[in-house]
Amino acid sequence: SLPAALPPLLAACRAASVPLVSGTTGLDEATEAARRELGGRVPAVFAPNFRQGVNAFFFLAKRAAELLGPGFDAEIVEVHHRHKVDAPSGTAERLFRVVAEGKGLQTHVPTYGRSGQVGERPDGEIGVFAMRGGDVVGEHTLYLFGDGERIELSHRATDRQIFARGAVRAAHWICGRAPGLYDMGDVMGIPR
Repeated sequence: SLPAALPPLLAACRAASVPLVSGTTGLDEATEAARRELGGRVPAVFAPNFRQGVNAFFFLAKRAAELLGPGFDAEIVEVHHRHKVDAPSGTAERLFRVVAEGKGLQTHVPTYGRSGQVGERPDGEIGVFAMRGGDVVGEHTLYLFGDGERIELSHRATDRQIFARGAVRAAHWICGRAPGLYDMGDVMGIPR
């Protein structure tokens, strides 16, 4: 799932008209453009995470952000094993996007960590924090802080096999679909 490996795979799928299921994240603009072009020719599922639970978590996080609105501050914390090379994870980046959409902040940029004299928290800021250590498969927590109350939504993966099961489900689902770019929400029938 290295970003550098995706462009030749996209080209091969496009040339052979073969559907694609990919969990690769951290793509540059050229690869994003090639990904969009592929979706115009063949069906393709792209997801930062193929776990059913985490995709339900995305749905719940977006709805919570919509319901609570600007009066609640959002923070995201993700934890992975010590060998993970990217930070934050693609799952945390996706979680940021769905929370920003839920809050109506489509063009918002995350705040990655804080250090020093950062001043008072600006309205609409969403912090994203990454921790690495041990053999943690993956944990993601969304904190929604209001005055006098806090909501925490979390997903914890304890077994790597669930990634494969979700990818296989996506591969079965994509067969016979119309060309287009899909995600696990589509595979699972999660409303937008």
